[in-house]
Amino acid sequence: MSSLTAVSFEDRIDQLWQAVAAGDEHAATTVVFETLGDGATAERVLLDLIASVQRKVGEEWATNRMTVAQEHAATAINDRAVAALSHHYAAHTARARGRVTVACVDGEWHGLPARILAEVLKLRGWSVDHLGAQVPPAHLITHVHQTGPDLVALSSSIATRLPTAHAAITAVQATNTPVLVGGAAFGAHGQYARLLRADIWAPDAAAAADRLEQKPFPQPQLAHQPIDDLPHLADQEYTMVARTHTSLVRTVMAGLEDRYPAMRDYTAQQRQHTAEDIAHIVEFLATALYTNDAEFFTGFLTWTAGILTSRGVPARSLCPALDILGEELKDFPRAALMLTQATDHLIGTRSVIASDSRNSG
Repeated sequence: MSSLTAVSFEDRIDQLWQAVAAGDEHAATTVVFETLGDGATAERVLLDLIASVQRKVGEEWATNRMTVAQEHAATAINDRAVAALSHHYAAHTARARGRVTVACVDGEWHGLPARILAEVLKLRGWSVDHLGAQVPPAHLITHVHQTGPDLVALSSSIATRLPTAHAAITAVQATNTPVLVGGAAFGAHGQYARLLRADIWAPDAAAAADRLEQKPFPQPQLAHQPIDDLPHLADQEYTMVARTHTSLVRTVMAGLEDRYPAMRDYTAQQRQHTAEDIAHIVEFLATALYTNDAEFFTGFLTWTAGILTSRGVPARSLCPALDILGEELKDFPRAALMLTQATDHLIGTRSVIASDSRNSG
């Protein structure tokens, strides 16, 4: 067995990153098996090598240093590396701990975190049904009735999938099966997991696997609906904004040409990017109404302002869009307040950025 002193684990992380960034599946798989040869356990390869590189893939995409196509290719290579490791590694313990269903919520296409969790649980002796990405609640419940797992683990990285995640959580709990949730969608500290009344939250795959060893699992709530957990949904603001998503985006696009004249000279690609950004704004507003969390919306807009700046688009272009949305939703008190607060926050953030720029000059 070779020693990690010759090639450090950090070197292996860099090698895997270089391989996936170059789209070299063979090199990536070679790094994975060489790391095993260095003496690392399969679990460490999953959690500290592959998962670490995948986080970097996400960061590079978020900062516009990696295209969507490059991100998809890199993720696919990491996924195949996990598959190769799973087939190679024979020292699985006996399936004696119980049965777990692992799935992504409907609309969640980032399947690799759930795949890694499934493999870690297998290594720790669980019988695992891995259902993959984008699992509709009805299909998930059918599977639960057919297989009777001890627990369902739901993964979601996309914050706007929280309403769908809530529907899945309550549906699974109605079968008297506890639900563990994880992924960035549920908040850095699990605040949205608690809001949606999940039975267990884990910040990562290792913590989830550790928590599952602490039986018995909590008994889930029975016979409750999402509105029982979130009484503010009775005002129908979330439902109306979600249902009129397409028309709201169309209205904002039309209004922006009058209020932001520079948009008239946009290329087709710039217009497409703008429409996508507005669609995301409406989606995040709807989700903020669902969670009744204004900071959820302002945090997204701050992030979006940074992305726009990196593209050479002034962050101030967001303000007219928010104004138009506010006019369209003036009869929705919670939405109107969130839009006003978000605009005030964005203007304040922009002022700070401008001040810092002048001071640094």
